Amino acid sequence: MFRGKKNKAFHPFNILLFFVHLISFSLLFYLFFSFFWKDTTLNPAFVFIRIATAYGSFVLLKFGLEKIVGNVFNLDPQIDSYLYQKISYRNFIGLILLIPSLIFVYTFTPTAFALYTLLGILVLSNFFSLLLIYRENQNLITGNWFYFILYLCALEIAPYIILYKLITI
Repeated sequence: MFRGKKNKAFHPFNILLFFVHLISFSLLFYLFFSFFWKDTTLNPAFVFIRIATAYGSFVLLKFGLEKIVGNVFNLDPQIDSYLYQKISYRNFIGLILLIPSLIFVYTFTPTAFALYTLLGILVLSNFFSLLLIYRENQNLITGNWFYFILYLCALEIAPYIILYKLITI
């Protein structure tokens, strides 16, 4: 488990790792975009900046909504710990994901199988990190089962469904 001295999500080290996470995930999404939409006339740097801006805004908006919900229900210490753990795991996943993404950008041309494998690893690692976090907070979850299901539907699953619908329309 990831623990800091005070579980501060806005520690300078976490902010630095968030930028690595942002670059890493944006690079992966850019690789998918450039692989599947080869006939684009857009400047690659412009596309990467747009992807990074959209992804960064999405993550920060989700983070802000979770902080607001925690504040409304007077769960600030619990939500701060949860968000710190979630950010730490995602930053760690971003560090690991950066290496293959850079290899695909600078050395090898990615295949569809390699990109889907990388995406599968990303989804599985994110899923397992959330399972670890939920398992650690099991006592809090079992006492508030209805609110936990509501949280999962509203703040963990729904934003990705909405984002998928926005991209595919």
